[in-house]
Amino acid sequence: MKLSEFKYSMPKDLYAMRPAAFRDDSRLMVINRETGEIEHRTFKNIVEYLDAHDVVVANNTKVYPSVLKGEKEKTGASITVNLLANNVNLLIEEIHNLLRELNPETRLWDVIVDPARKIRIGNKLYFGTNDELVAEVIDNTTSRGRTVRFLYDGSNEEFIAHIKSLGTIPLPDEIRKVREPDKKDVERYQTLYAKEEGAVVAPSAGFHFSKELLKRLEVMDVYWTELTLHAGIGNFKPIEVEDLSKHRMDAEEMHLGAETCDKVNGAKAEGKKVVAVGVTTMRALESAVTIPGKISPYDGWTNKFIYPPYDFTIADMMVTGFHPSQSSMYIMVCAFGGTLLMNKAYQTAVKEKYSFGPYGDAMLIL
Repeated sequence: MKLSEFKYSMPKDLYAMRPAAFRDDSRLMVINRETGEIEHRTFKNIVEYLDAHDVVVANNTKVYPSVLKGEKEKTGASITVNLLANNVNLLIEEIHNLLRELNPETRLWDVIVDPARKIRIGNKLYFGTNDELVAEVIDNTTSRGRTVRFLYDGSNEEFIAHIKSLGTIPLPDEIRKVREPDKKDVERYQTLYAKEEGAVVAPSAGFHFSKELLKRLEVMDVYWTELTLHAGIGNFKPIEVEDLSKHRMDAEEMHLGAETCDKVNGAKAEGKKVVAVGVTTMRALESAVTIPGKISPYDGWTNKFIYPPYDFTIADMMVTGFHPSQSSMYIMVCAFGGTLLMNKAYQTAVKEKYSFGPYGDAMLIL
């Protein structure tokens, strides 16, 4: 498959800058792969497509406040540093864009900086009102990447707490260029069931599940189960090759327990539906396939890139959002829903003025 086959046009004013007033009031486009029918519903109507003992699988990763605003020494120029800890309780293993903490004892990190062109080796970066946190740039890694050493004398736990007190939620660039994160984002750029801290990109398909909706699923005897995949900024890294078979995804840490495997495998055996909430959940499930239609516990990393044609054997339905043109996320959705049908659905979404982006509306692919 070629990258150019997954290009579409979206008016910029359709990108949602803020979430809907209530989580489950977002619009829901329902797409039937068998008939090609497209329905326009509200997200709370999703219960009408589920039956008792169906299984809904969601990603319980939690977004870490990984964006630090600071200043460059001497010039006082404003800079932004992005970093991410996979497990903040912890040993820090992953940093924004899947860069790593190189040495926990010396606070050596690989990070992403903006504006990168102004940050050079030897520069000192200052964070906090009273410059209480300082980092020295010691190397270049990528065009936007730098290796920095944080100058901090406390324990690792104190350092992490300090980072969290200074950091903000890593909203997408499209939003940050328009406004700064606020208190509402702390709540809404997160799923209600987020537990395992370590993501820099939120599993936004799950934003639409409210407390009331989760309770309704429970009353219906729809089984809810979770896995963890710490989504990184690699999801938004541009694909730079026309031949999709040559694209390599950044690796992301994932954990899939026996309980979730038992529920999913049991549903498959009984002919019940399995619903994947989001592209991260779908990628995790497919990474854990041992034989077609069955998954096993998994603790490790995955860089699985799913593109058409691909034979999905676990999920029967998928909850997702409206993703950027030519992104790995959109390409995966096309693999599940069919490229022609998804192209039609996205054209319909533009015509009907659905909201795009993580704060946008939702899609249910049957």
